[in-house]
Amino acid sequence: MILVCNLLVAHNRKYVFETPEAVPAMATALVLGTAPTTRGGSANTYFAARIAAAKRLFDSGKIERILVSGDNRRHDYNEPKAMKDALVELGIPEDKIHCDYAGLRTLDSVIRAQAVFGQNRFIVVSQAFHCERAVFLARSRGIEAVGFVAEEHPPLAYKIKIWLRERLARVAAVADILFMRSPKHLGEPVPIN
Repeated sequence: MILVCNLLVAHNRKYVFETPEAVPAMATALVLGTAPTTRGGSANTYFAARIAAAKRLFDSGKIERILVSGDNRRHDYNEPKAMKDALVELGIPEDKIHCDYAGLRTLDSVIRAQAVFGQNRFIVVSQAFHCERAVFLARSRGIEAVGFVAEEHPPLAYKIKIWLRERLARVAAVADILFMRSPKHLGEPVPIN
């Protein structure tokens, strides 16, 4: 089961790109959320890499706007605001950044990008393993998505942990598609075109 799910998701590797030159131009980048700091309080390299990748796409003219999507369930935790603040600090105009505060899971972020924010084509920005899964979810729902890799180089022990976690996440992603699961929150459309 794990092997089959991994193969289904990995098949989308052909839609994941590592350089701005290779990725097709699309109006919107969907930056998937993560915390700016680790539980230990140090800077989260995954967060920094995603922000840097989004800036590279914007600066290269491959995108016109950025949708940051993440978790905001607690008053003291706000991934979309942290991502927006980081992008503004790097010089991205604030009016080019839109926040999705209900991106609780990858499935939610991808489906909400289309159903709430009106995006039928977009570039997913995250680490390679995460891009493959997000693109799988999007394309399985008829959304034309590609991925752009946010580079980072974690320690080996962390790579192993992420690899194991991702195998389970891929099983969940396939189940999400098979059972046509929906985001926890949808709400009224907020088109960003």
